[in-house]
Amino acid sequence: MRPTGFIPPLCTPLTPDGAVDTGSLRRLVEHVLEGGASGVFVLGTSGEAVFLTDEQRRTVVRTAVEAAGGRVPVLAGVIDTTTPRVLERAREAAGLGADALVATAPFYTDTHPAETADHFRRVAAETALPLLAYDIPSRVHTKLPLAVLLDLAEDRTLIGLKDSSGDLDTLRHLLVALRHRDPNRHFSVLTGSELTVDAALLIGADGVVAGLGNVDPAGYARLYAHAQAGRWPEAVAEQNRLTTLHALVRPAGTRDMSGTAATLGALKTALCLLGVIDHPTTAAPLRPLTPEAAQAVEHLLKDGGLL
Repeated sequence: MRPTGFIPPLCTPLTPDGAVDTGSLRRLVEHVLEGGASGVFVLGTSGEAVFLTDEQRRTVVRTAVEAAGGRVPVLAGVIDTTTPRVLERAREAAGLGADALVATAPFYTDTHPAETADHFRRVAAETALPLLAYDIPSRVHTKLPLAVLLDLAEDRTLIGLKDSSGDLDTLRHLLVALRHRDPNRHFSVLTGSELTVDAALLIGADGVVAGLGNVDPAGYARLYAHAQAGRWPEAVAEQNRLTTLHALVRPAGTRDMSGTAATLGALKTALCLLGVIDHPTTAAPLRPLTPEAAQAVEHLLKDGGLL
């Protein structure tokens, strides 16, 4: 398995009382597949994984696997604080039919790079599933070292990386090093920096994992297709359009709510307005969008031609 293309990190639709809305999740899977997604990633940051109970996480994986029906791979986040907890999540996701796992470095506690490498090796050995690393320093508070990634790519502990660090310089160093150490490109690099996808693809990234792709999957699929065909002016134009649309994830100020609540609330509000999910509910303790912020999302969808 070598993930490429556009793989959206799915939101987790919730009912007003906070339960996983499996009907809406199934429709969301269909929505992104119709838009051209080459896989789906559940239980990532956009999926509110760290807010969900263990049973809710199991429900999300089970529902997504059933909804995808083998048409595309299902990547399951196994994000948790420590190695033993991640191993539990990995066993559960494997048992529920996930095609690959996505894990961060341990967090809350600090770890040495050698311990981080050992963490990934333990997770990879726990199941027969392919494993991708998730580099997101804004949440984990540590950057995955380049040397560690290259070693884990070389010994096939990892099949790929989702890079949400926003560090284009280091991403380029990784891609250049991989060309020398892995010329057959067994290791897949996916960018999670959704405003610089065109640049990442130009320098050699293999795909994109973009939260805004929940709302406009066809846009990111087009961007990837333009890049693959070498139509760079068209790729830049599509990226610019998506950048304008991206304003919808900041419709509310963060004076009375977190940036996480503003972003996830906006994505879910947009999906409700598009008729994909039933409720914009976010997990506790995230605050809901104000009516004014929801109206701003609606205006941006209309301006973007999605409504």
